Amino acid sequence: MAKVEVKELLEAGVHFGHLTRKWNPNMAPYIYMERNGIHVINLYKTVAKLDEANEALKKIAASGRKILFVATKKQAKDIVADKVAKVNMPYITERWPGGMLTNFVTIRKAVKKMASIDRMKKDGTFLTLSKKERLQVDRLRAKLEKNLGSISEMTRLPGALFIVDTMREHIAVKEAQKLNIPIFAMVDTNCDPRDVDFVVPSNDDASKSIELIMTQVTDAVAEGLTERKAEKQGDAPKAKTEEAPKIAAQKKEAEKKEITAPEAVEEKVVEKVAEVVEEVKAKAPKEAPPKKTAKASTDKADDLTKIEGIGPKGAEALVNASIDTYAKLAKAKADKIKEILTEASSRMAHLDPTSWPKQAKMAAEGKWDELKEWQDNTKGGVE
Repeated sequence: MAKVEVKELLEAGVHFGHLTRKWNPNMAPYIYMERNGIHVINLYKTVAKLDEANEALKKIAASGRKILFVATKKQAKDIVADKVAKVNMPYITERWPGGMLTNFVTIRKAVKKMASIDRMKKDGTFLTLSKKERLQVDRLRAKLEKNLGSISEMTRLPGALFIVDTMREHIAVKEAQKLNIPIFAMVDTNCDPRDVDFVVPSNDDASKSIELIMTQVTDAVAEGLTERKAEKQGDAPKAKTEEAPKIAAQKKEAEKKEITAPEAVEEKVVEKVAEVVEEVKAKAPKEAPPKKTAKASTDKADDLTKIEGIGPKGAEALVNASIDTYAKLAKAKADKIKEILTEASSRMAHLDPTSWPKQAKMAAEGKWDELKEWQDNTKGGVE
């Protein structure tokens, strides 16, 4: 993945923002200057933020999760559809269906409806319908294909969203925030960067600007997919090499006993499973003591949700990692807490636990008034 240069961004017009009277004050850190009533974006910050976003997208793609691209504005939809289709990722370019993420089950039913219509056409059921009914079904299929055809392969919620123009796609932003799905976005000077986890300050109106940023982003995704494919291919030959002698032995034994190969394989598998179970039982008391669950430890554990920023899921993850009291949380390092949350669920990877030990220390010392005052003065537990 070639790193983009400031000169390339300049030529594509990525630095052009909106009129100064339309700006969002929260975009001030990303604005370089004002020229002829228009804000100019700081391209050096764009390069840095784009590299950061690409690295995160690459990791998400390498993990096997899908990244949903959203761009319904006229100058962006064709570019996004073309670029994203090449890396086999889902995208929405027609209209954001309300509840796309928060009511994903219903959206999946609509996608399955397309599949059932296709089956009707294959097995001949479609031809048994009247001419009017066939016309209605065809129209329904065309409508579903137009709005949801690009997400037909997305069987579960995406690992992240990439949005072009968060002002236009504000519903998608709200749904992703509600489900703690990381948001990547091209953010212009009229947008609020606080709604986005990975901000790419750039011109989201010019087709050249959108095309350049999308090229960089999809290249990063493609690189992540290539790494994942290489890992899988690297594991496959090794597995085949290890299994070859076992399969040969199974075939010989099957011939001796005059039974079919599948029966021999099944018998071997049953024996192997029994051996593994016995081995696990023997080692369990010494090597793998049962983990403390959140329910089991609630009698003695402190209520970690009183710490600003920790929800029920976060508290459960910490308790499972043996951090079940304020005293233990006060001694824990923020990096370790972040690692525990990320391993428990990718949806908690965006949480910032920097202030949690400080809050936990006040709670452990019984300084509840001081803690309450600190939480009231600090938004979301982030200093």
